[in-house]
Amino acid sequence: MTPVLLVIGTRPEAIKMLPVVRALREVPSVDLKVVTTGQHRQMLDQVFAVFGEKPDIDLDLMTPGQTLGDITARVLKEMEHLIAEHRPGLVLVHGDTTSAMAAALAAFYARVPVGHVEAGLRSHDIHRPWPEEYNRISIDAVAQLLWCPTEVSAQNLRGERPVERAIEVTGNSGIDALLYVAERLTGDELGQLGLKLDPAKKLVLVTGHRRESFGEGFARICDALAVIAARGDAEVVYPVHLNPQVKEVVEARLGDTGAVHLIPPVDYVQMVALMQAAHLVLTDSGGIQEEAPALGKPILVMRDVTERPEAIATGVASLVGTDVDVIAGEVARLLEDETYYASRSRAVFPYGDGTAAQKIAASVAQFVSSDA
Repeated sequence: MTPVLLVIGTRPEAIKMLPVVRALREVPSVDLKVVTTGQHRQMLDQVFAVFGEKPDIDLDLMTPGQTLGDITARVLKEMEHLIAEHRPGLVLVHGDTTSAMAAALAAFYARVPVGHVEAGLRSHDIHRPWPEEYNRISIDAVAQLLWCPTEVSAQNLRGERPVERAIEVTGNSGIDALLYVAERLTGDELGQLGLKLDPAKKLVLVTGHRRESFGEGFARICDALAVIAARGDAEVVYPVHLNPQVKEVVEARLGDTGAVHLIPPVDYVQMVALMQAAHLVLTDSGGIQEEAPALGKPILVMRDVTERPEAIATGVASLVGTDVDVIAGEVARLLEDETYYASRSRAVFPYGDGTAAQKIAASVAQFVSSDA
């Protein structure tokens, strides 16, 4: 059996990697060790429980107020030790987090092959999203196995580095996770949150946490949400990220606003239930840009550029940035214009059919067999 280290840092990584973990557990030639860095601890535990999994190794690296440099240094050093101890034949990382970048760099330094789940995404602006665009470019630069969610992302890779590498379009494993959870909803999930929602009003679900919007960006987003809440025909539900640069601004500006429900971060099952119940979704999250279209929900992306143009191309998603008038105006149109809303509320699947994890596992099995 070939030792394989699969690294998970944040909750979004866990959501998208756990279908891959389940698939790899079934590969006889792979001795899988799931490594968590200890970020998003409580939220990570919830996601692992949904999929009946638990990490094999917990690096426990989370500290209050840590900087990107802190995360990079700690993950790099701890992964160096793990690689020396386990001597893996492959290190798997996901997406564009700083922990994924540092883990891939540690593997590269040790001359261990890297596999990148969700490879090839590009906004083509190194500062937006920041630092994610740099992270994903760095991982793709050292990865030998690149699993792309779409043909667009595969073409990005072929254009950047036209050398022989294993580039495969698999779809996104996040859709695997979404469909798995959506099929198992019981209908009690929203009640567990204790929300008292007015059934006569339409639910606007909000998520926001991007570093590029820290400061004035989040202030404008909050002002737009206040305008939406004041309409009288909508209620805003916002699970607020725990990062102080998000939480403090949001609570200060919206804490006393009627029809705005600021709630703690929800678990993944509850988030899927909230998306199902929502009339529309406002987000700056990457994963929700993929999930909401699959659930048939119009999505407004509070960013100026996105590395996920496929959802924009379907017409169900659009970019609104952080401008108060643009956000409030687009929400108003979706609330008031039934014809327009119908055109934006189609279930579309630009990011795969729910079989990405099985394709990735098959690719890993072939790689370790050929390397034996």
